[in-house]
Amino acid sequence: MTDQQPAPTGRRARGGADARRAARTSTAVKQAGFIRRTIKPYEPFSDDQLEMIEQNAEMVLQETGIDFYEDEEAVRMWKDAGADVKANATDPKRFRVRFPRGLVRSLIKTAPREYVQHARNPANSVTIGGNNTVFAPVYGPPFIRNLDEGRRYATIEDFRNFAKLVYMLPSLHHAGGTLCEPVDIPVPKRHLDMIYTHIKYSDKPFMASVTAGERSADSVAMAEMVFGKEFVDQNCVMTSLINANSPMVWDGVMLGALKVLARANQATVISPFIVAGAMSPETTVGTLTQILDEASVGIAFTQLCRPGAPVVFGTFAASMSMQSGAPTFGSPEPALVTLGAAQLARRMGVPFRSGGGLCGSKVPDAQAAYESANTLWPTLLSGVNFCLHAAGWLEGGLASGYEKLIMDADQLTMFQKFAEGADFSENGQAMDAIREVGPGSHYLGCAHTQANFETAFWRSSLADNNSFEQWRDDGEKDIVVRANATWKKMLRDYEAPPLDPAIDEALLAFMAKRKENLPDSVN
Repeated sequence: MTDQQPAPTGRRARGGADARRAARTSTAVKQAGFIRRTIKPYEPFSDDQLEMIEQNAEMVLQETGIDFYEDEEAVRMWKDAGADVKANATDPKRFRVRFPRGLVRSLIKTAPREYVQHARNPANSVTIGGNNTVFAPVYGPPFIRNLDEGRRYATIEDFRNFAKLVYMLPSLHHAGGTLCEPVDIPVPKRHLDMIYTHIKYSDKPFMASVTAGERSADSVAMAEMVFGKEFVDQNCVMTSLINANSPMVWDGVMLGALKVLARANQATVISPFIVAGAMSPETTVGTLTQILDEASVGIAFTQLCRPGAPVVFGTFAASMSMQSGAPTFGSPEPALVTLGAAQLARRMGVPFRSGGGLCGSKVPDAQAAYESANTLWPTLLSGVNFCLHAAGWLEGGLASGYEKLIMDADQLTMFQKFAEGADFSENGQAMDAIREVGPGSHYLGCAHTQANFETAFWRSSLADNNSFEQWRDDGEKDIVVRANATWKKMLRDYEAPPLDPAIDEALLAFMAKRKENLPDSVN
């Protein structure tokens, strides 16, 4: 990858009203920047325990193997690489691939330990890997929920709203991908509107469409219009989600998208989608073994497509209610899976994705808050590098919540502050304050407190810490009501980041041409 990004194509010389507008926008959208953690990750498992999981995973790959479905090219690539391939006797589209010991690990060695994903605005580019954490919003729900309307199917207008809100929230460092499914646009065409929305209404880094290989190709083509074809070939401008079909299957849809993106040098997040007890063993160690197998095979395959292509070891960890069969969140077992998988990713030498503000609650209530917090703490403490679903997730991922997005984003500012660690500078040691106050007094009026009180402690922008009487006189508003007012004001105040009109026209022309050739329904 090159270290220098060309001057952003969305900017040009401006004067007068344009300059004043840019100044207002830059003031309104002050970004925090991605997290550079100073705290060490929490590692609950010993080297011996992790080595046991790795050895078990190698045994499974060699003896049991992974099924590849509906992608003969991928099967040929594995056979040429030295894997053992056997056709399924009853399904000609399915192949069992077994891997000699050490083959998968040897291929992974060309994957980078960290990489830069470039944004349209270079100030918003992120580094994924190392001691960095990047928060991205909710991904994939077909429904939205807000205080005014309740739950309903999402539309492209909702998608635009979420894109604008994410752009304006400093604690979300990444624009994400499918913020919600715009069901008012035909499935074969909606990816074009979603990618365009990310480019038009935000200048943060974004994700490609992965629901078909040709949709990933459209995403690459649109990114090339923004960044330039040569720049995209040599640099990552999209980080995108590729899910294994757990347990132990890689299917043609995901493989098709993976091949397009990896060959284009775009990052893929290789994520087994695990609900333990249903798609993996119900034990933590058994689940970690399966995750390692599914993820490592996908990671290795990206390197077969293009050695050196950026890739992330991902997992979505949840447990299952053994009474109802529904996924559950915020419980200790997925937390241990996240912590353990992060250790395995560091041993592998690639960035790691997991965690988020996950909950099963249908509304942004106390259950949602507890479960989200119990998922976000292990996310940060494990050392997750790319955190999808960090804000806005409701109903087990079926709904994107307007108020939940605002509430979660507020809490993410707290996690960002925590990750900075303690200040050991002369000011942080506060020796002057201790000398000035001495025994038996207080620190409220001392010079050190007066100099630091505005930034001394993290403060929520949503929580109410006033007296009961003040809260009562202000209308007895709870946090959901306050969040509702916040997102509405943000949308009223929103101003789009500048985009070169020529690029905008080219994108719209590309979309129009593609839509002429795409059907309105999926066969």
